[in-house]
Amino acid sequence: MTKRWTVFAYGVLSYALFFVTYLYAIGFIGNMYVPKSMDSAGGASFWQAFLIDSLLLGIFAIQHSVMARPVFKRVWTRLIPEAAERSTYVLLSSLALVALFAFWQPIGGLIWSASDPIAREILNSLCLLGFGLVLISTFLINHFDLFGLRQVWLYLTRRSYTHLEFRTPLFYKYVRHPLYVGWMIAFWATPEMTGAHLLFATLATVYMLLAIRWEERDLIILHGHKYERYRQQVPKLIPSLTRYRLIDEQMRRIVSE
Repeated sequence: MTKRWTVFAYGVLSYALFFVTYLYAIGFIGNMYVPKSMDSAGGASFWQAFLIDSLLLGIFAIQHSVMARPVFKRVWTRLIPEAAERSTYVLLSSLALVALFAFWQPIGGLIWSASDPIAREILNSLCLLGFGLVLISTFLINHFDLFGLRQVWLYLTRRSYTHLEFRTPLFYKYVRHPLYVGWMIAFWATPEMTGAHLLFATLATVYMLLAIRWEERDLIILHGHKYERYRQQVPKLIPSLTRYRLIDEQMRRIVSE
C-alpha cells in the first residue's frame, strides 16, 4: 500500500508543478506579472541567443514527442510503474519548460508594435483567450487523464486503467485539435512581436504541425476507423461552420459506433 500512496503523491506533485509552470508560461509569453519574461533584458549576442533559445525549444520538443510515443512508453514502463508513466511525462515536460524560462535569451529587434491602447488590449486579451482555450480543451477530453491524475488515482484504489472512449465534445466538433489552436493564438497574439517572440512562435508552430501528424498516427492505431473517419470529416485547425452543419449527424454516428 505504501507504494501505491507513493505513486499517488508523485502524480499529485507532478501535476502541481505542471500547473504552476502553466501559470508562469502565461506571464512569460505575455510579458506580464513574472520576474523574467520572453523579452526581459539579457546579455547574450544575437547568435548566442538564437542558438540557446533554439536548443531550449528543441529539448522540449524532443522530450514532448519521444516520451509520448507508444514504443517509448512500453520500454519506459519496464523501469517505472505503469501508473506513473503519464505523471513522469508531465514532470519532465514541466522541467523542460522551467529550463526554458530560466535560460531563455532575448534576441532584440521589433517585427511589429501596436501603439494604439485598444489594439494592445485586444491582442493581450486574445493571448489570454488562447491559454483559456488550451485549458478548456483539456477538460473536454479529460484533464485528469491527460495530466496523469486519473492514472495514479486508479492505481491507488486498485482499479485497472481503461483508455478513454473516443468523443468529440464542443470544440472538437469544429476542429480536431482545439488545444493546438489555443497554443497558436497564445503564441502569435502579442502587441509587440520581438525577434525572440517570433523565433518562439515560429518554432513552436512548426513543432505543433509535426506533432499533429505523429499524434494522429497513434490515435488511428488506438481508435481505428472512428478516428480515421473523424479526420476525414473535421478540419485540423481552421473551423468550417458550413461544413460542420453538413457532417454533424454523420459524426454522431461515428462516435456512437
